[in-house]
Amino acid sequence: MPKTKTKTSEELKVLEQKWSRELIEAGWTVLPAALIEHQRALGLDALDINIILHLANRWWTADNRPMPSKNSIAEAMHIDPSTVRRRIQRMEAAGFVRREERRVSKVGSKTNIYHLDGLIENLKPFAADMVMKKKERMAEREARFAKRGRPKLALVKTDDEI
Repeated sequence: MPKTKTKTSEELKVLEQKWSRELIEAGWTVLPAALIEHQRALGLDALDINIILHLANRWWTADNRPMPSKNSIAEAMHIDPSTVRRRIQRMEAAGFVRREERRVSKVGSKTNIYHLDGLIENLKPFAADMVMKKKERMAEREARFAKRGRPKLALVKTDDEI
């Protein structure tokens, strides 16, 4: 069985230093940088990204897909639920989101299950490009250091030490 990578206590401490223990204890969400940096190229605007953020916030494990209600998303964003519905339909038409209806006999419809596989697949080329550029920058940096040598660091004395 493959091991899943979990956040180490050291990584969580780094998050706590950035955001505070209280905020991290309340919960946190991971989003790929490719989504943030290439939203425009995908045709996603701020409302779309906010809806994706709400879906991602409810997606805890790969096999446990998010299923928030459109009303809860709309309430958090202070917009009309029909706006959320239309935006999700648009993202579904673009192949980024797939809705899976949940119907229970005698009860009716429950909240949809949302799949973001299409968004993930659409982001992979952008991520590959980002990784390639990052490697190029690192290689250029290493080449500069090899050519000139590593920067010489000197201890700086404070006024009290002089």
